[in-house]
Amino acid sequence: MFLPFFEALRRGGVPVSLREYLAFLEGLAAGLCTYDLDGFYYFARTTMVKDERHLDRFDRAFAEAFSGIEAIAPEAVLEALDLPGDWLAKLAEKHLSDEEKAAIEALGGFDKLMETLRQRLAEQKERHQGGSKWIGTAGTSPFGAYGYNPEGVRIGQDKSRHQRAVKVWDKREFQDLDDTVELGTRNIKVALKRLRQWARAGAHEELDLPGTIRASAEAGYIDVKTRPERRNAVKVVLFLDIGGSMDAHVKLVEELFSAARAEFKHLEHFYFHNCLYEGVWKSNRRRWDEVTPTWEVLHRFGPDYKCLFVGDASMSPYEITHAGGANEHWNPEPGALWLARAREQWPAHAWLNPVPERHWGHTPSIGIVQREFEGRMFPLTLDGITRAMRMLG
Repeated sequence: MFLPFFEALRRGGVPVSLREYLAFLEGLAAGLCTYDLDGFYYFARTTMVKDERHLDRFDRAFAEAFSGIEAIAPEAVLEALDLPGDWLAKLAEKHLSDEEKAAIEALGGFDKLMETLRQRLAEQKERHQGGSKWIGTAGTSPFGAYGYNPEGVRIGQDKSRHQRAVKVWDKREFQDLDDTVELGTRNIKVALKRLRQWARAGAHEELDLPGTIRASAEAGYIDVKTRPERRNAVKVVLFLDIGGSMDAHVKLVEELFSAARAEFKHLEHFYFHNCLYEGVWKSNRRRWDEVTPTWEVLHRFGPDYKCLFVGDASMSPYEITHAGGANEHWNPEPGALWLARAREQWPAHAWLNPVPERHWGHTPSIGIVQREFEGRMFPLTLDGITRAMRMLG
């Protein structure tokens, strides 16, 4: 019966395997989440999702597969309902307060609750608002919608208000983790963490638990050992395109820069406009009396640095291919030559482009930069930056 769910996951882009699906079925057969809607959802997600990027896809597939549950007629639910009495008693003990238990007992228990609902479904002929008896809205009746009762049956309500009746599965709480969306600050930090090379540096500040256990065992008393803290030893030189067509991407570039500064302790950044030429800037104001010669940057930072360009690569092709093609000054050498020098100095290099990848073919200069970087241009999505970090690593 769960095969349509498995197929919905595969259609939705969740790479669930047959082995994982069988493990899911095995867990259900073992009774891990019997009569527990929340437990069923989390158990299914745990067994069939192995990457946080797929959580939002899982929720959408789950909603698609089980969207008809709340649409089932109340009469059909009651006729099909066959819940063990001992399970209901244990569930009540677990989730209900003493007052709520007393309220249910006052009605006559679960069997009486179901019997009363059948009677009222047969008796009621019109919509009812408020009150404590009829099936309606905004009341305290055990049946209906948008009201409150400690142990009610929800009918005709689009969502849960007190979280006591039906779990709503299509709340998209993980849509910002999908690897097809453009990045925000949180996602950028998650993606940049994939580029890590741990090394121990600095003073002995961190507890060395294995060393402490070993030394204490040898000495016969507690002998606390410390060691230098692990730090990300990756060194990055970051070139950021600023101005012109990049104005539309300022917020995203600022978020990327902020995340990169937080993640990489050895980060050097420089600004350029459209293409790399003989000068770059440390300030995004790009004043001509504050230019840093590009040759100086190439000589200062060794080939052990990772080089990352961020820009839309949208410009006149002449700005890349010809001397004098730059739109703000006379460049004695073409931009392509400086890009080649940068790639030669830093073999681990990549270009991140905020323009959606589907639009790259419409701009000739993007194609030129792609060829210059031999396919090492990636979109500024979670998937794109993850691929870039994996390649740089």
